[in-house]
Amino acid sequence: MQRDELHRMIRVDQAGEFGATRIYEGQLAVMGDRGPHSAEIRHMAAQEAEHRAKFDALLTRRGVRPTALHPFWSAAGYGLGAFTALLGPEAAMACTAAVETEIDKHYSEQLEKLEATGADPELAEMIEAFRADERDHLDAAMANGAERAPAYPLLAGAIRLGCRFAIKVSERL
Repeated sequence: MQRDELHRMIRVDQAGEFGATRIYEGQLAVMGDRGPHSAEIRHMAAQEAEHRAKFDALLTRRGVRPTALHPFWSAAGYGLGAFTALLGPEAAMACTAAVETEIDKHYSEQLEKLEATGADPELAEMIEAFRADERDHLDAAMANGAERAPAYPLLAGAIRLGCRFAIKVSERL
């Protein structure tokens, strides 16, 4: 595996974790501490902040250029979080479920490449640990009513499509 490909992995993963923190910030800005799932969201947000901090450090240590779309992902993530929270607590959980479904798939594909080549054990270990947390977030979102969100299939599908787009673009830019 070449250095450029590893840098793309780190870049997109850092951008994704940053986006996740912004989604939760937007949700909590709307829900506050009174929302039915605010404690769960705060817990997931704290884990995402830890993931982001570790990717931030890796990005710096390895001299990887962050995505040029950082300001856009900041606004888009926050807006998505606020919008889904305004739709209701189940929509906030639907957002988490949709995002984590795509992140699980993305992290699994990265792990397959890393394990096949043995190129970067440190990165593989981080991704594997974070993927486990993301799967827990997905399970929590489903247990907290994600599928009861208004127009769940449409909402989840649109968010998943947006995630796939964000992944592809952030790898390059």
